[in-house]
Amino acid sequence: MRRQDFFACISTTLFSTALLSAIFSVAPPAAADEPALERIAFGSCAKQDQPQPIWDAVVALQPQRFLFIGDNIYGDSEDMNVLRTKYALLGAQPGFQRLKATCPVLATWDDHDYGKNDGGADYAKRRESQEVFLDFFEAPADDARRKREGVYSSQVIGPAGRRTQIILLDTRYFRSPLKKTPNTAEPGEGYRGIYGPNEDPESTILGAAQWQWLEEQLKMPAELRIIASSFQVLADEHGWEMWGNFPHERRRLLQLIRDARADGVVFISGDRHLAELARLPADHPDGVGYPLYDLTSSSLNAPSRNFTAAGVRFGNELNSYRVGLTFFDVNFGTVLVDWEATDPVVRLQVRDEKGGVVLQQRVTLSQLRTR
Repeated sequence: MRRQDFFACISTTLFSTALLSAIFSVAPPAAADEPALERIAFGSCAKQDQPQPIWDAVVALQPQRFLFIGDNIYGDSEDMNVLRTKYALLGAQPGFQRLKATCPVLATWDDHDYGKNDGGADYAKRRESQEVFLDFFEAPADDARRKREGVYSSQVIGPAGRRTQIILLDTRYFRSPLKKTPNTAEPGEGYRGIYGPNEDPESTILGAAQWQWLEEQLKMPAELRIIASSFQVLADEHGWEMWGNFPHERRRLLQLIRDARADGVVFISGDRHLAELARLPADHPDGVGYPLYDLTSSSLNAPSRNFTAAGVRFGNELNSYRVGLTFFDVNFGTVLVDWEATDPVVRLQVRDEKGGVVLQQRVTLSQLRTR
């Protein structure tokens, strides 16, 4: 090979790699010497102007990553100075400062930190809000999110055979309008909200660019994949914000996982001011070939008091996929992984303000694989 041909080949290869990275924001491969993730914590719904004692329990767990998955503050404004001021209140929380000193913090947003209650692509200040979000969470200047619309991101962490992929979706920036619907639940069947299915095939949650990006992420090698959605993925009956408001998008998400043969997927979600676990059976018509779990944790310091305040002794919402009970008090979520087991064990947990485990689902990695 001639010298000039050799360098032309190298140049073309480098250009192609750079181009693919720019188009798909491909995360770098996991470093072989980076330790496997064994302790991941996450949470949502934090009132920035109220005490946040739950950080004591989170820090005591010594997580290797903490994931903020939405409503990290209650901003609700088109004034970026207001958003910055409210983020500053979160940043000044002593517990949050200890968390940042303990482990890296990753984040996506939901409606209140995005800037508009139940907001989507109709929020007029979404570009400006994205900049405020990235500044607060200290995204570097060369972060892909500085150059594109939406705060979605992905990382693969750990050595081969023990890799965890963390995918943080943006369910706000591109989301189409919600559709209101009458409450058809009969007394005693369960509480129900104000939204129903939007069947418009042109409506979206993720938007075209993010869908293409997600498809590429699911092709990356990983043993465990944690996909964070700010609102619930599996529950589709309660009538508040959820993927079930856009049934075709929910089916598309599940089909994408199935078609990519992406093993090891676990969903985590927030938003609801309650905690619960949902399970989609492997043989469900929309299933992916193995059971899918959606672990919902909310709120970090603003618990759902609706039931006790109204004198109700128990509460229920329509959710055919629920496993176990619903927890209404302050909580955070944890994903613990025992990589030393012959068949690695994943524990999906909800913990209370003191760190006690109140809900748990134990599953092995072999159970999260297509047969």
